[in-house]
Amino acid sequence: MDEYKPFWPDPVKAPKDAPNILVVLFDDVGFSDFGCYGSPIKTPTIDKLAEKGIRYTGFHTTAMCSTTRAALLTGRNHHSVGVGCLANFDSGYPGYRGKIAKSAGTLAEMLRPNGYRNYMIGKWHVNPLNESGPTGPFDGWPLSRGFDRFYGFLDAETDQYAPELVRDNGHIDPPGDYASGYHLTEDLVDQSIRMLADHQAGAEETPWLLWCAFAACHAPHQAPKDIIKSYDPMFEGGWDKEREQRLARQKELGIVPEDTQMPPRNDGVKAWEEHTKDEQRLYTRLQSAYAGMLDHTDRHITRLIDFLEETGQMDNTLILVLSDNGASQEGGRNGLVNAMGPFNLRPEPMEEKLARIEDIGGPDTHTNFPHGWAMAANSPLKRYKQNTHGGGIRDPLIISWPKGLPARGELRHQFAHCSDVVPTLLDILDIEPPESINGVKQQPIEGQSFKDSLLKSEAPSRDKPQYFEMFGHRGIWQDGWKAVAFHPMGTPFENDQWELYNLNEDFSESKDLATEHPERLEKMIESWWEEARNNQVLPLDDRFAPRFAENAERLQGDRNIAIFHRGVGHIPSDVAPDLRSRNYRIEADADILNEASNGVLIAHGDTTSGYSLFMKDGYLVHDLNIGGEHVVVTSGKKVAPGRHLLGLRVERLTKEEKPRMGKGMGQSRYTLTIDGEDAGSVESHLGFFMLISWSGLDIGRDRGNPVGDYASPFEFDGFLRKVTVHMDTQTLDGEGVGKAEMARE
Repeated sequence: MDEYKPFWPDPVKAPKDAPNILVVLFDDVGFSDFGCYGSPIKTPTIDKLAEKGIRYTGFHTTAMCSTTRAALLTGRNHHSVGVGCLANFDSGYPGYRGKIAKSAGTLAEMLRPNGYRNYMIGKWHVNPLNESGPTGPFDGWPLSRGFDRFYGFLDAETDQYAPELVRDNGHIDPPGDYASGYHLTEDLVDQSIRMLADHQAGAEETPWLLWCAFAACHAPHQAPKDIIKSYDPMFEGGWDKEREQRLARQKELGIVPEDTQMPPRNDGVKAWEEHTKDEQRLYTRLQSAYAGMLDHTDRHITRLIDFLEETGQMDNTLILVLSDNGASQEGGRNGLVNAMGPFNLRPEPMEEKLARIEDIGGPDTHTNFPHGWAMAANSPLKRYKQNTHGGGIRDPLIISWPKGLPARGELRHQFAHCSDVVPTLLDILDIEPPESINGVKQQPIEGQSFKDSLLKSEAPSRDKPQYFEMFGHRGIWQDGWKAVAFHPMGTPFENDQWELYNLNEDFSESKDLATEHPERLEKMIESWWEEARNNQVLPLDDRFAPRFAENAERLQGDRNIAIFHRGVGHIPSDVAPDLRSRNYRIEADADILNEASNGVLIAHGDTTSGYSLFMKDGYLVHDLNIGGEHVVVTSGKKVAPGRHLLGLRVERLTKEEKPRMGKGMGQSRYTLTIDGEDAGSVESHLGFFMLISWSGLDIGRDRGNPVGDYASPFEFDGFLRKVTVHMDTQTLDGEGVGKAEMARE
């Protein structure tokens, strides 16, 4: 037997004078939303970085957030690494696993062997959400993908006042709430500064990567009310006026050519003047909430930049500021004050929206703006996030590096793709991509470095085509030309109408040249199919609804019981019992210690949607909260002190063949039970159809914005042994679930 020899690797040193790297990644921010890209929204810190650096006008993403993050982290196409669309489901095909393959190392994994410390802040969302629970598995979480520290959230979105926070590999409570002045953006910047301050204290000679991915400006749009209201006068003229003003500013700034045309309004968007005064007032406030969220984020980025200045790190920090896709269409034609009601077939009529206009941006709202304002955010481009036209995939990119970039305030019009960022950074650092990481042979880097264009304005764009695909929408860029097809869901792919644009002469994709250059178009379509075969895009699958239903059935379909023992921590929504569209029972084994017992037994959700079973002044209570409408049942008698089995039984009495808005899924009965005996019931057409909540589940308390009429955390004052949830067979509506998941993305 060979003698065992202990081994310790030698310390790794970074390349000489290697810069720190700060990635500031926004969510769902449109091409024109930064001030330096034509917007009136106040982003002075971002604009200042642009004045000292370079702005790209031809930077492209992948139309969705999970997919762009996968490409941005790895330097490869998103289908190639297994994240073809949402991280929310795994369809089984190699390009659609919802998780970055181990054969596709992240930038952090590439930098670590070269002496970097890597810190991840904010949104992750490149890991299946059924793997986001307290037991993982953790192999797809940031600390297993090259990052040394993580503070943020794993899902697509989270409430800004009561976020689903994770520190490293564990779920934690937010350090504050709305009443105490807490906001996630401020917290993320606090944690960024803390990590960099700690780094300076212990490894000041070592370069760092800080990946700061804000929740802004993904829904819910939440920001301080004074900032939100300050934008009402700015936007009361409407989206048509705003589009034209932005285009004019873009021409002045050189962002777009002087002859750029504004495309017609997107399908379904009416002229601003066709809306009533009340509608205009609502839409203006919803846009103000979006603008306020962006403004608020810029204010806190100021603190991070100031820290770099004060500590002498700014000069050799390479900063990238960008968005992951275009502005979102998930707010619908009228926008939403609380999206959670419509997700569960409870309508939000215009009268209700108007009555809640002063709540917009607060803790009991889940707001999103209407199509018209998303269209304006993407000016002068067509369509939105999810689409492969310019409005979905063309985004701002600012790069600033005082020590390394001689350019100041310059523009670059070359084409670049989010998969090009990693090879560009490696090129700058003179680092070769590793052949293997943790013993796994690595896929080739598919992006191309655009380092030359950083240094020389006349440098050419990349010399290889770039394909696009999202939910059947397709596109390909090649030598300045773009072929693109909008895919109506459920129709044959061969019926899609391909369009052709010369982007060198038509920035806004306004002049379709398909009939003038049919041979070029045909070659580009052939090239798309070749790229699709090479990058795991196939099979094309627009079965939007069935994919979500199949995924839910595969992951939790056989689960008919869930047991939560005393001491269990916070459970994310995708790991909690799935109570949608089924009968179920909840039983809490608890000791009541006094005749006026209070506190939560089990709660899932928040103020916008969810359920809670709790004790109130000695009575057992259940609160079903659907979009802020509460169906409450209280026991007919108090629960005597002693050990009891306190429960709820939910039975679907009738079922709608086609569940629809305002009618729900049919009638259901909610019955309280005490030691197996009925103690009160209520019937309602409301129930969980598409989703329960994006906020998770707690036992013995309600930690965030409370589901019911009590003050959080409303901890149970008795002794709670366990809570058991029994679930009957589930029949999900895939279309409904799909819509909810899309809004979540």
